[in-house]
This record gives sequence, structure tokens and C-alpha cells, in this order.
Amino acid sequence: MKKKNFVSMILSVAGGILFAMGMCMCLLPEWNVFNPGVAMGAVGVVILLVMLIVRRKMEGKSAIHFSGRTLGSVLLGIVGALGLGVGMCMTLVWNILIPGMLVGIVGIMLLLCLIPAVKGLR
Repeated sequence: MKKKNFVSMILSVAGGILFAMGMCMCLLPEWNVFNPGVAMGAVGVVILLVMLIVRRKMEGKSAIHFSGRTLGSVLLGIVGALGLGVGMCMTLVWNILIPGMLVGIVGIMLLLCLIPAVKGLR
């Protein structure tokens, strides 16, 4: 395993776990830890952003190249993740089964569209 892959793996696992735990803390009122959950989620996001910058630096590339394509890919990812999350909430929390499944499937399809949008088709 290359050094850059190992460092990326460690940072992304740490950031992902902190972000996920922070979101669970925020979204489960039984835990009564909303404010610490926001802080933990923010720390997870910061670690993930640091991982992105460190990975790009280790590859010898600039930190982030902003373009219309980058912005479009980020927006597509956000809309797809929100669609998937809303579909899950509709199905599991609000007990709206069929429409929730449809919204979730649309979110998954949008997330799948990220692959050709980012990598391109050959």
C-alpha cells in the first residue's frame, strides 16, 4: 500500500466516524446532546477537508481546482445525498413507504450519475 493511500484511509475513516457520530448525536433527541453533536460533526468535516488537501499535496497537485465542472459535481452530490436521506426519513421515520422509496431511488440514481460526471465515459 502506498503512503498516500494509507494516510487517506486513516484520515477518511477518522473523519467519517466523527461526522457520522456527530450527526447521530444531533438527530436522536433521546441522547440530548445536540450541541456536542454539532461540534463533533464539524470536527469530522474539518478532518475530511484536511484529508483532501493532504492527499492532493502528496500527489503533487494543487489543493483544489475550482471550475464549473467541479461546482456541478459538488451540487449533484449534495442533491443526491439529500434525496437519499429524505427518502430514508420518509420511509423509516415518517412511515411514508412507497413515496419514500421512490425519493430514495431518485437520490441513489443522482449519486450514480456522479461516476460518469466525474470520471467520464470511455
